[in-house]
Amino acid sequence: MNVRLRAAALAAAGLVSGAGLLAGSVWASRPAAAAPRTYALPDPTAQLRPAPGHEAGLAAAEAQCQSCHSVDYIAMQPPGQGAAFWTGEVTKMRKVYHAPVDEADGKAIADYLAAAY
Repeated sequence: MNVRLRAAALAAAGLVSGAGLLAGSVWASRPAAAAPRTYALPDPTAQLRPAPGHEAGLAAAEAQCQSCHSVDYIAMQPPGQGAAFWTGEVTKMRKVYHAPVDEADGKAIADYLAAAY
């Protein structure tokens, strides 16, 4: 069904006014003219916790994790979840969300998070 026929059908059904749909179909045929926006990120509200013996994981987490989300996202996870939970979370970030974290850094990050959180 083309745009005009669909517009007429919706107007006949009383779902939209004919004038509103006509204006909408005119705008629908034009490319979006949105300009890029810039904005300032807020200051961080949390810092990653230290975990003795897991300095490499802390450094990897600081370098990798915060490029996509704040530390608050890590800190709001339920405490004491352990290695399986954090390994699953890091694997999800890598495999599902395509976080650019290699296997070795992913393991170090998961081990660090399990120890610190």
